[in-house]
Amino acid sequence: MSSSSVTPAPLPFTLSDFDFELPPELIAQHPAAERSGSRLLDGSLPTVVDRIFHELPSLLNAGDLLVFNDTKVIKARIFGEKASGGKLELLIERVLPGHKVVAHMKVSKKPLPGGKMFMMGGARNGGFDAVLLGRWPDENGQLFHLQLSDEPHALMEKHGVVPLPPYIERPSGAITHTDSEEDAQRYQTVFARTPGAVAAPTAALHFDEALLAQLEARGVQRASVTLHVGAGTFQPVKTENIADHTMHREWYEVPEATQQAIAACKARGGQVVAVGTTTVRTLESWALFGQASGDTQIFITPGFEFKVVDRLITNFHLPKSTLMMLVSAFAGYEHIMGLYRHAIAHQYRFFSYGDAMLLTRTPPR
Repeated sequence: MSSSSVTPAPLPFTLSDFDFELPPELIAQHPAAERSGSRLLDGSLPTVVDRIFHELPSLLNAGDLLVFNDTKVIKARIFGEKASGGKLELLIERVLPGHKVVAHMKVSKKPLPGGKMFMMGGARNGGFDAVLLGRWPDENGQLFHLQLSDEPHALMEKHGVVPLPPYIERPSGAITHTDSEEDAQRYQTVFARTPGAVAAPTAALHFDEALLAQLEARGVQRASVTLHVGAGTFQPVKTENIADHTMHREWYEVPEATQQAIAACKARGGQVVAVGTTTVRTLESWALFGQASGDTQIFITPGFEFKVVDRLITNFHLPKSTLMMLVSAFAGYEHIMGLYRHAIAHQYRFFSYGDAMLLTRTPPR
């Protein structure tokens, strides 16, 4: 399918408007002891309420529809070396047909097209080989197109590690080639189904089986979409003029069953509750472009008119990020900045392993 992108019109906001001071100690380095035991900042009304995530069922109504992103985080981080012996690291972003992949590469000097890399010792030593085909999606692309010596998903499962975000630190005297049991289990949703993400849809990490059962008993329905979260989600916006930012590209799908569930929810007067910004981007891409699957580069900033999502469950995001702009577009800039000030003052935990908030869509002015 063709790529779906939106470039925002000139805005009264600049990049600096989405900056804030975050004490480093509020960046969560480990998940809460229990998934649903994290905190929930209820910002769905003008009056802010501090809650625990397991209170969510009481905040939703029978007939509402929760929409989750069912993407599964792949073990996309793999170590190796060039033929010269120089160390390198791949972060596989996308799997293509014919044992080909698209990846980020961390290395002191990039190999030339045709160059062979020996991952985890190379094929002769129990690992696998990778040949650089060129840049992707074209010769000016920031990613690399590689041919692997075997099926990529099987190779990642055997040799890769969970690609934790750059702000989560793990102690190691040298580069670690293994996952901790905690990260392997908790940096994955309980309903992850479709392999392809290099970052978790973190708002969904708060849901456990007991909470899902309570929501079902309350009459809250469920549906799923897929958006394979890419490493671009962590890339900072570098242009003060927001409209000059080029959004990263991610693959998504809205199944027919989910389309029907959304239509039924709207017809009965229920609310569509997106779990995470990736779900918002998926649903609004589908609504805006009419494509049920494909690549999206949608960039949601204040002034965007939402067509599907009524409420949003989301974690706290990086300063100056596209996700700060998305939530500001959804719930209102002043309201979001007030919620962030409250969260910092009350020691909420931030980012992927952090706490969550509940938002209601602000009608466009």
